[in-house]
Amino acid sequence: MMLRTMTRADLDRALDWAAEEGWNPGLEDLDVFYDTDPEGFFCAELGGNMAAAISVVNHTDSLAFLGLYLCAPAYRGQGIAHALWLHALKHAGERTVGLDGVPAQQENYRKSGFVLAGQTKRYAGALRAGHGKGVTSASAADHPLLIEMERRSCGYAKPAFCAAWLEPEQTRYTLVHRSNGAADGFLTLRRCRDGWKIGPLCAPDLDVARALLEAAAQHSGDEQVMIDLPSGSAALAEHCLDMGLEPMFHTARMYRGPAPLPGPGLHAVATLELG
Repeated sequence: MMLRTMTRADLDRALDWAAEEGWNPGLEDLDVFYDTDPEGFFCAELGGNMAAAISVVNHTDSLAFLGLYLCAPAYRGQGIAHALWLHALKHAGERTVGLDGVPAQQENYRKSGFVLAGQTKRYAGALRAGHGKGVTSASAADHPLLIEMERRSCGYAKPAFCAAWLEPEQTRYTLVHRSNGAADGFLTLRRCRDGWKIGPLCAPDLDVARALLEAAAQHSGDEQVMIDLPSGSAALAEHCLDMGLEPMFHTARMYRGPAPLPGPGLHAVATLELG
C-alpha cells in the first residue's frame, strides 16, 4: 500500500466517487478545491489502483478542514482508509481540524480526538421566486468585504478558498445584498451534477436572506437547490421549510482542537468538503 499526495487528476476521480455516493459535487469545484491547498489531498494506492481518498486542507496557520473521506467498495474493511486518515491528519500539524461527518461515524471520529460542536442539516427543493430587492451581482471590489463577512459568520478564515470561490464562473455566481449602498449580505450559487447548491450564505437577518434567495431563484428556476445550514441558523431553516424545501440529511460538525465561535446573523456552509 502506498499513501501519497493526490494529483489534480486523482482529485477529479475522487469527486467522481463523491458523486457516486450521492454527495453531488459542483461542476466547477475541482480547481478551487485543489488550488486551496495542493498538498492537502491524499490517496491510498494498491497495485496501481486508487483505493481510498481524503482531504485535510490547511486554510490558515490555526485551522484545517477534513473532507472527501472515501474508500472504494472493493477495499473497505481492510484498514486502508483508516491508515490514510492517520497519514493525512499529520498535514494539519497543530491546527484545529474541523469536519462534517455522517452521525454513524461520530464515535470513530471521537476516538481521534474530535468533539461534537453541532450539526449541519441539508434542505433541498425549488426556491420561491421573487424580486430579490437590493440584490446585484458581486464585483471584484466586493470580494475583500465578503471574505471578511464569511469569516465572521462561520468563525474561521478560508482566504485562499474564498478568494477563488467568489470569482465568477460559467456555473457559479455570487450575489450581494446592499442596504443604502453598502453590502450587508451575500450568497454563492453553483450548478452541481444534480441541480444547484447555495453556499456560503451570510445575512444579518431573515429579510436580507430572503431577498438573496429570491434573487438566486432567478438563476435556478424550478430546479432543485440544496443549502447546508448549521444549527445556529434556525430562522433560516424555518424559512426553507416555509418555502417547501425538505430536510435531506444532517451531518455532525466536529472539531479536534479549540472550536471556532460562529458570529451573529444567518449562515449557510460553503461546502461540506472544505468547510
